[in-house]
Amino acid sequence: MNWTSLESAEQINAIKHQEGYSVIFKHSTRCSISMMVKKRFELDWDKLPGNLPLYFLDLIKHRDLSNQIASDFIVHHESPQMLVIKDGECVLDLSHGEVSVEEALSVIN
Repeated sequence: MNWTSLESAEQINAIKHQEGYSVIFKHSTRCSISMMVKKRFELDWDKLPGNLPLYFLDLIKHRDLSNQIASDFIVHHESPQMLVIKDGECVLDLSHGEVSVEEALSVIN
């Protein structure tokens, strides 16, 4: 599996209008906790459906997009943070040690 980098407001708007599930992972490249959570997620991501879109947001480069995500999906900004989106709505919002493939699967399956 691979991440799709979130780099524009248009991508976020597309996710809001996308049918089915997708995952957004918000990551601070300056935070060791965020790095550890990302690495743990990537070790298990082969358990996710192969067609599941996985989006990665670098918070340091794109704080404006993080703010848009918080506003559009009605969540508080956190880092690291995983959002599971279904049909344009956030159905799961987890941060720090709660972020895991198992938690994502709990709502996807």
